[in-house]
Amino acid sequence: MKEYDVVVVGAGPGGYVAAIRAAQLGLSVGIVEKEFLGGVCLNIGCVPSKSLLKNAEVAHTLRERGKEFGFSFDNLKLDYGVALKRSRQVSDRLTKGVAFLMKKNKIDVHEGFAKLTGKNSVQVTAEDGSTTDLSAKNIIVATGAHPFLIPGIEMDGKTVVTYREAILQETLPSSVVIIGAGAIGVEFATIWHSYGVPVTLVEMLDRIVPNEDEEVSKELAKAFKKSGINMMTNAKVVGVDKNKKGLNVKIETADGEETVEAGQVLMAASFLPNTKDIGLEEAGVKVDERGFIEIDDRMATNVDGIWAIGDVTGKLMLAHVGMAMAVVCAEHIAGVETVTLNYANMPKATYCQPQVASFGLTEAQAIEAGHDVKIGKFNFQANGKALGLGDYVGWVKLVTDAKYGEILGAHMIGPEVTELLPELTLAQLMELTPAEIARNVHAHPTLSEVLVEAAEGAVGHAIHA
Repeated sequence: MKEYDVVVVGAGPGGYVAAIRAAQLGLSVGIVEKEFLGGVCLNIGCVPSKSLLKNAEVAHTLRERGKEFGFSFDNLKLDYGVALKRSRQVSDRLTKGVAFLMKKNKIDVHEGFAKLTGKNSVQVTAEDGSTTDLSAKNIIVATGAHPFLIPGIEMDGKTVVTYREAILQETLPSSVVIIGAGAIGVEFATIWHSYGVPVTLVEMLDRIVPNEDEEVSKELAKAFKKSGINMMTNAKVVGVDKNKKGLNVKIETADGEETVEAGQVLMAASFLPNTKDIGLEEAGVKVDERGFIEIDDRMATNVDGIWAIGDVTGKLMLAHVGMAMAVVCAEHIAGVETVTLNYANMPKATYCQPQVASFGLTEAQAIEAGHDVKIGKFNFQANGKALGLGDYVGWVKLVTDAKYGEILGAHMIGPEVTELLPELTLAQLMELTPAEIARNVHAHPTLSEVLVEAAEGAVGHAIHA
């Protein structure tokens, strides 16, 4: 039996980062992965989807805006297969990098399915059925999550798919119904629509991107409607029937049931934790009513020596949050100084067109929490760089406390707002106020000047508004 200080179960963004940080702190580390290093994010999730979204951006410009930029084509051909191949190359490069980091940090990689056989032991079953037993003073569970499948709707991997099949398919659907208008739903809507695929988004709640500020939802819906993406809110898919041409998708709305014909259905509604059959019950680890592992601020479970991070905890199902949890977890195990994470202020980024980025309280949440709220807001239409890019839909909105100037949240929609967000999260972390952001000189012309103008607005003296 191989003995370690730490065994990490799962090599996604949380798992491999936990392994590296633990090794940096002088601990002996083994990591177990049943499928691929880098997990969903690097292989079939956030990384390859960004490659496809870049292709979609170019395709949109050529198809819809060529005249504006002075481009014309007699016979424009868009080869989605090439886009897919490029996305796989991007993914492969990063996963090879993770393999290199495992070797660099002397982390043993065990391939197979891991099951806890006690509070200090893990059994790994390889693809050929052989088993290996590992002993660990500490076990970190980082097994991630999987898509929620709607009962009664058969998922065949071809006509009814999850993100996994969607991101790997080499051809475009003839038309598509996307169930769920969260980040995954609106990103795939952007990709497929940019290539000319008719898209219908179905959201059970009353607005798309329902976890964002209400104004962001309205702005994105306006942009999607203008581009031709069909949206159905307060609606749910209740059945999918196959016909000779494709699918009949039955959708229940406030006005009754209607049927939409589609070539494919993408399930992007929700996620469930990967906690089944991994030995949690045998080890005595508590999970909540949904199956997510319960943890404290240290990432510790109720069982001494067993820890959990990332999507399997249900805290905030984002890769970068899993990475942050991983570092804190490893540092607690090693007994070194660390921090306590504030999940409410974690950055959120959605790479649709226009992009969406946010953190902290929405305006409505801040008011409900009893704050005397002051808003600073500035439109990209008045930003020189955005005008030059020809991409000026949207705005930046700062939610602040009027009395103390504390930044309570930020909500942005527009060009490259996912890249603008870190300045604001850093400012909030370091307890800077909008006045101090405004005093920081930003280069001109840049998109970042919108942050200055929103900050100036929050303190009552916006220059260009």
